[in-house]
Amino acid sequence: MTGNQRGAALPRLAPGSTIGMLGAGQLGRMTALAAARLGYKTHVYAPDAADSPAAQVSAAATVAGWDDLDALERFARSVDVVTLEWENVPVATAEHLRRFTNLHPGPGVLSVAQDRIAEKSFVNRLGIATAPWRAANGADEVARAVAEIGPRCVLKSTRLGYDGKGQARLEAGSDPAAAWSAIGGGKPGVEGIVEGFVTFACEVSVIVARGADSAMVAYPAVENRHKDGILDVTVAPASPDRVSAATAAEADRIARRIAEALDLVGVLAVEMFVTADGAVLVNEMAPRPHNSGHWTMDACATCQFEQLVRAVCGLPLGSVERVADAEMTNLIGDDVLRWPELLAEPGARLHLYGKAEARPGRKMGHVNRLFPRR
Repeated sequence: MTGNQRGAALPRLAPGSTIGMLGAGQLGRMTALAAARLGYKTHVYAPDAADSPAAQVSAAATVAGWDDLDALERFARSVDVVTLEWENVPVATAEHLRRFTNLHPGPGVLSVAQDRIAEKSFVNRLGIATAPWRAANGADEVARAVAEIGPRCVLKSTRLGYDGKGQARLEAGSDPAAAWSAIGGGKPGVEGIVEGFVTFACEVSVIVARGADSAMVAYPAVENRHKDGILDVTVAPASPDRVSAATAAEADRIARRIAEALDLVGVLAVEMFVTADGAVLVNEMAPRPHNSGHWTMDACATCQFEQLVRAVCGLPLGSVERVADAEMTNLIGDDVLRWPELLAEPGARLHLYGKAEARPGRKMGHVNRLFPRR
């Protein structure tokens, strides 16, 4: 058990209470909007909170560093519970906040989720498979890991890499020193992990919500398709032609098992590879709402963002009943300039994040398209 709660029980917070949000991006924005529908206010805390996607729709925003202990205490005392939209909040920050208010998920969950070695070790201890991996710090260790795992590998930084950042692919004849340098090796705090390359039929993810009373609900397994290392399209639910019922059930079991073992209060997304023979391998997890769950905003009785609000406020979890099948498409960079045509497209549900500048690789919004249930 990782431990999440400051006290023995999580109080039920009445509408009108204030939820503290660590991080100020689009996930915080959509959580704040979901909270507002239930009558809650949101107070955002982040070093860059001013005019951020989340701050634009929140009741208050604190702009201060993760190591500003006085600002953190003032923030904690001004809210009724704290949650997060970004799992890389420093563990020390989480521990300090928990002295003054309830925090979900807690420091123990963050210590697992923000380090790839800790994450894979945790998952493997549960008897859940991942790709083969080795810790590797330095070109020599990278070379040894490749020799043990095989010539096709991926070298990743253990922390902060996402959307293809902090990664270098290794093939037969690749230079380990160049790969180590490419992920920032040699810089303070940079550590590496070498993962064996998985030939997979598709990638799926499952999102689980879990309350303090251990109640859990899970959305169906969805298929994720990437472009340039960034999620492009999510198909919900995953097509039975691509993911069998048995494989989808196994993905659901794995996600629930991890959430339970973490003693999570909140929302957990687990990304998994499905091999050609139907085996399921965990790739990554995130103890927060996830890009692959954005389809739930328009296609489910209760979206992933409302589930987070319900979980951290001590409310009953909502129904995950699917009212439609869906396809979510990310709007990356200049894709957002298509907003007029998307608004004119019958049935398209456009969600924009309020970001002022479209840059290559930057998530600017998404669009959900709904279809009759299969």
